[in-house]
Amino acid sequence: MSLSALSRLADAAQYPRLVLKVGSSLLVDSAGAPRSTWLASLAQDIAALRQGGTEVIVVSSGAIALGAARLGLPGRGRRSLADAQAAAAVGQIGLAGLWTDRLGAHAIPAAQLLLTLSDLEDRRRYLNVSATLARLLEAGAVPVINENDSVATEEIRFGDNDRLAARVAQAADADAVVLLSDVDGLYDRDPRQPGAALVPAVDGITAEIMAMASSDSSSGLGSGGMASKLQAAQIAERAGIALAIINGTHDAPLANAIASGTGTLFLPQRADRARKAWLGGRMAAAGTLRVDAGCAEALARGASLLAAGVVGVSGSFRRGDLVKICDLKGKALAQGLSEYDAPECMAIAGKREDAQAAALGYAPRSCVVHRDHMVLL
Repeated sequence: MSLSALSRLADAAQYPRLVLKVGSSLLVDSAGAPRSTWLASLAQDIAALRQGGTEVIVVSSGAIALGAARLGLPGRGRRSLADAQAAAAVGQIGLAGLWTDRLGAHAIPAAQLLLTLSDLEDRRRYLNVSATLARLLEAGAVPVINENDSVATEEIRFGDNDRLAARVAQAADADAVVLLSDVDGLYDRDPRQPGAALVPAVDGITAEIMAMASSDSSSGLGSGGMASKLQAAQIAERAGIALAIINGTHDAPLANAIASGTGTLFLPQRADRARKAWLGGRMAAAGTLRVDAGCAEALARGASLLAAGVVGVSGSFRRGDLVKICDLKGKALAQGLSEYDAPECMAIAGKREDAQAAALGYAPRSCVVHRDHMVLL
């Protein structure tokens, strides 16, 4: 895949299934009114993609902004969690209506899915989401997905639809994700600074790339920013999915980006098998295991995590829960499913196999996290 792939987003042979993320500031103006003309032009873009053979899934923000305007809530509905939940409950009806009307103008049926973080963290529910998306696409519908903000809380939510879009792409077995932004793509520094240059392609997200991101959302309507888009790109690149950031402020934003080739393309780095892709994209780790340098090197070579290399345990996790594995400096190396409860991990941390049985009171398992249930980050 090359940089020119950005201008081939409409090529169904290369991208037969695409996830399109639309942010609040693009869909709703500062007064809380829908940008109907812009949305109609985007619906035309989607219709053109479908006519070319590309299946499209939409991840759409906007419910809180629409609902806050309807209820007259201060701070665009984000002054409190209760306000946001109430605004989302009202606004989701309007948001679904907007997409139904605009896509319906092209004889395209729209389908609504409201997801929570746990819907994609739990394996069985994740597979149910995957099956539903597959059937909707087979039936010719465009699924329109949003986080279920009317019931989500700060502790159990995505917090932004960028990462939700990447996780939906995994569940849908999509080939590409397109994030519509209010800038042309990733810049090497804040784009408002003199001399800022657009980065046309990223072949693997590094610490230097992450340092280019700002977590600010310039509109004040959304909850994301460039940092959340890079986190979404990390999820996508491990699953073999291309991700593009393009400027969504133009009318017909997809057609504009395809014609100009302007944006930032994040190239896939590997194609994890389905279960490992799901595991690598999970976001709600129940605990953290810190490991020594020797263990970190062994993990990089594909080894399982042994108790002897564990130097620190935090969190209240149970056997089978997701844990993050970090080095001594706190850098995330991997994540996987723990073979032990947290107190058991603490009891055997740093111990060789022959000393683990005495600490546990039973014969130890072969490892703390098995390589088959672990993915490198």
